[in-house]
Amino acid sequence: MTIQQLEYLIAVDKHRHFGNAAESCFVTQPTLSAQLSKLERDLGVILFDRSKMPVIPTEIGVQIIAQAKRVLSESKGIFELVAHLKGDISGVVKLGIIPTLAPYLLHLFIRNFVEKYPKVNLVVQEMVTEEVVKKLKNDELDLGIVVTPLDETGILEKPMFYEKFYAYLSQDHPLLREEFFDPTKVKKEDFWVLQQGHCFRDQVLNLCDQTMSGPTNFHYESGSLEGLKNMVNRYQGVTLLPELATLELSKEERGRLRPFKGIAPIREVSIILNRSFLKQKLVELLFNQITAVVPKEMTSKAHGKIVRFK
Repeated sequence: MTIQQLEYLIAVDKHRHFGNAAESCFVTQPTLSAQLSKLERDLGVILFDRSKMPVIPTEIGVQIIAQAKRVLSESKGIFELVAHLKGDISGVVKLGIIPTLAPYLLHLFIRNFVEKYPKVNLVVQEMVTEEVVKKLKNDELDLGIVVTPLDETGILEKPMFYEKFYAYLSQDHPLLREEFFDPTKVKKEDFWVLQQGHCFRDQVLNLCDQTMSGPTNFHYESGSLEGLKNMVNRYQGVTLLPELATLELSKEERGRLRPFKGIAPIREVSIILNRSFLKQKLVELLFNQITAVVPKEMTSKAHGKIVRFK
């Protein structure tokens, strides 16, 4: 049994197709098939049901694939440990970040980070929190930047900063006469929210849904905060924006922001990682780079109350 055979095994499980798995491993299909057949002979079991399309792992194959993932993760850890002990800041780092953070955070630190650490190849993907966690656990990502707390087994959370929620109102909205935003004064048909799957949506509904009432004959859920903001700009309504999303608003748009009445609701933004990830120095450097570019007051959670989304 070799590490390479285990990599082929996991690739077939991921793609459920021998040809696609071979392509992802940069080998020919006959090579990959031969190696998996050899692995099956050595183990004395059948790992995949090849009569199905797409191919599926057998019952025992499922268990062996799970063990193979753990073995590969540990073997990868050897190289990470050596690099860590040498103080070497290099290699490919795959980072997942949620869509309600990416447009407002990445441009603040990415350029400085890649210039400071030219040996690091930072690969960034936007995805919802559930997908970030799943890919971390499957070793398809190294790090995530998401809203916490998650309380996920095997996932470490390193809080970086805390964003206040602000109400963003349409021009001439009646609530603009108020100094603070009171969600009890908002009707359901007046509110714009993100589509399902976004943790920000869940937080917004936790804040406001219990207090809003009234019928609606039009329902729109956007995939981005910018989409919501544009709907508010064009039509009558209200949405919520996290603090970073408000920093580059125009003077006129900032005039239509209102803080919440009472204790400010905030969201906690963290770096998350698998407990087996050994590049702690890299996490520290990324943490420092990000906390250095956000407003200082956002690094303390003392200025509000965290809104959970689970």
